[in-house]
Amino acid sequence: MTATDAVETGTTTWQLDPTHSSVEFSVRHMMMTTVRGRFKDVKATLRGDRDHPEQAGVEATMDVASIDTGVADRDAHLRGPDFFDAEKHRAITFRAKRFEGKPPKAEGDRFKVVGDLVIRDSPLEVVLDCEYLGRGTDPWGKMRAGFSFRTELDRRDWGLKWNQALETGGVLVANNVRVEGEVQFVRQDG
Repeated sequence: MTATDAVETGTTTWQLDPTHSSVEFSVRHMMMTTVRGRFKDVKATLRGDRDHPEQAGVEATMDVASIDTGVADRDAHLRGPDFFDAEKHRAITFRAKRFEGKPPKAEGDRFKVVGDLVIRDSPLEVVLDCEYLGRGTDPWGKMRAGFSFRTELDRRDWGLKWNQALETGGVLVANNVRVEGEVQFVRQDG
């Protein structure tokens, strides 16, 4: 199943609820502590559902300028040309190519989503390890579904190579980046 197959007529569409979702990253600083950050502006669409896994697809966009580590100077550096170059590359995108494993039906079911992650106009295939967190109707009658995901990336694969060597050995910023999130989607009726 592919993301392009998901545009068939009658496919259920779900929109990300950004107020109940997060996409975060963590990376080692000076090889001893972990710095965490997030993207505050994330949009995503999920097509298909557990009853029609053959139509499933997901697309997500993160606004690079919305990066937030809690330190303004660091955020500005990350937005700059040494890292994401937000003026030239405004978004990071993900588009699923296929799903691996059984369609999630019960809370705790695990599966993988394989897709292209595009950073600085460079698409590379990544695998998201996912867990189905459940499904239910909110007080306003809308159906919601929750998922968590995680993956690890080598930032150099996308040309994010800036670093500084430390006098004591090692580097200022680790190359391995952990990305994880919890997302909640709302089914769109009509």
